[in-house]
Amino acid sequence: MSVALERPLMALETEIAFYETNLTEYERYYQGKYVVIHGSEFAGAFDTFENAAVEAVRRFAYGPYLIRQVGAPPPSIPISWICRPAA
Repeated sequence: MSVALERPLMALETEIAFYETNLTEYERYYQGKYVVIHGSEFAGAFDTFENAAVEAVRRFAYGPYLIRQVGAPPPSIPISWICRPAA
């Protein structure tokens, strides 16, 4: 008997996939705005990151949720933030 192992979802994987699936629509209607994605739900578009963050925390507390500026390149995270040696 074989058992298929499912890999765990990466943090924000669902939100990123939903954003990328709907990017054409977001570029048409929300260019330059900050969109909030929670799971597979579009939670709104905002003029500033701060307004998007306030609404995301109000609705979803600690998340997970994704805030992205439509039309901006994806953020890059330095490897030093990801791989830190144990103290």
